[in-house]
Amino acid sequence: MIRVPGVRTIDVYILNEFLISFVVAFLFFFCTFFINQLLVLAEEIFSKKVPFGDVIRFVVFSLPSILALSLPFGALVGALMAMGRFSSDNEILAFRACGVAQSRILLPLLGIGVLLFLVSFVMNDYFLPLGNIRLGSMYRKILYTNPGIELEPYSVKRYQDTVIVTGDIQANVINNITIIDKTEDQEKRVITARSGFLEESRNQKGVISIRLNEVFSHVPDAAVTDRYEFTTSESMIYNILLKDFSASFINPGPREMRSIDVWREIQEMDEQYNRQAAEQSKKTDAQLFDLTMELRYLRDFAPARPQLYRTRQANLSSVYTIYTRSRDRKFVDRNLQLYRLEFHKKFSIPFSCVVFVLFAFPVGMLARKSGKAVGFGIGLLMASLYWWLLLIGHTLGIRLELPPAFAMWFPNLVVFIAGLTLLLVRTNR
Repeated sequence: MIRVPGVRTIDVYILNEFLISFVVAFLFFFCTFFINQLLVLAEEIFSKKVPFGDVIRFVVFSLPSILALSLPFGALVGALMAMGRFSSDNEILAFRACGVAQSRILLPLLGIGVLLFLVSFVMNDYFLPLGNIRLGSMYRKILYTNPGIELEPYSVKRYQDTVIVTGDIQANVINNITIIDKTEDQEKRVITARSGFLEESRNQKGVISIRLNEVFSHVPDAAVTDRYEFTTSESMIYNILLKDFSASFINPGPREMRSIDVWREIQEMDEQYNRQAAEQSKKTDAQLFDLTMELRYLRDFAPARPQLYRTRQANLSSVYTIYTRSRDRKFVDRNLQLYRLEFHKKFSIPFSCVVFVLFAFPVGMLARKSGKAVGFGIGLLMASLYWWLLLIGHTLGIRLELPPAFAMWFPNLVVFIAGLTLLLVRTNR
């Protein structure tokens, strides 16, 4: 048994049992998420003949995201297994017979829950963004030397309004490229090139350039079917925005940012949102004024000139339609909503370590036989339910614009209410 100076024997005993169960549960979730990450990387990276050293770094930089989820779920299952073992071996009854209150048993578990919350928060708020930044930088570096990660040989890929058809790919050279897109006048354009390779844009951030060789560009005339324009050149640079690529970690979002950085972005976006909303309100007021003036004109002059009703009816209808559309228009910034959701998620998921321990304490004491196995099974079900509620909250927060704080803290609230209710029922027995 591990002894810590200043900590009573009962605390050490409870914590030792929890830590043993926590390590088992943590390793289970860590391996599960790790294997899932390997399967994702296997499709995106491993199959593209990426150097082994880069693969190892990819795995290392992916670890923070795995640890950020493994810690809360490990705390849940670990606490359930520990309390289940105490209950099935009648040690809870022995504690009570010795005059040890239930709150005294819960105290060290809540303490370790708070500690895990802090560790999970640091992992989620510092190491996760750092890992994703390194992942994005490494992905771009690999992409320039191995374009097959994104542009596979003899394939057709769509990026927004652009379609890229590739031939054979050898090393970092793409042969027989065809690009179909639209010009500034929204006319269809076809670009063919003998070969090309990817390079980082030096003048524009967030852009990947394809340097094309032996280029032929063809733009048909939409008005006259037998006319077209074409150009030829020895080389051409074609730019594609990084955000158009399929790999999510090449374009970090709020989840890959620190909480303080997300908060700053929210403040800036909120100011911009308020300015746009104020401008929209001014436009609506101006349209209401136009409508009022039109009605006042008809009131003053139509009685003496009945034909005004017929001549001004179309204009009145148009002004009224414009006003009602502007008045009923709901001004929404989904990007701002997404940032707010992710900001609250950065705190709600780590804090689940605490509410999971509170929930596990009364539930684990219900076990009578095979306490650890029962606790493990209940923990898996509860972890699945929590993740399901979290996804629902995030989806409804985006689509139905639920308050971000409620959407992201609702799973914790459900677990907390369930645990507190069971704890009160257990205490009153």
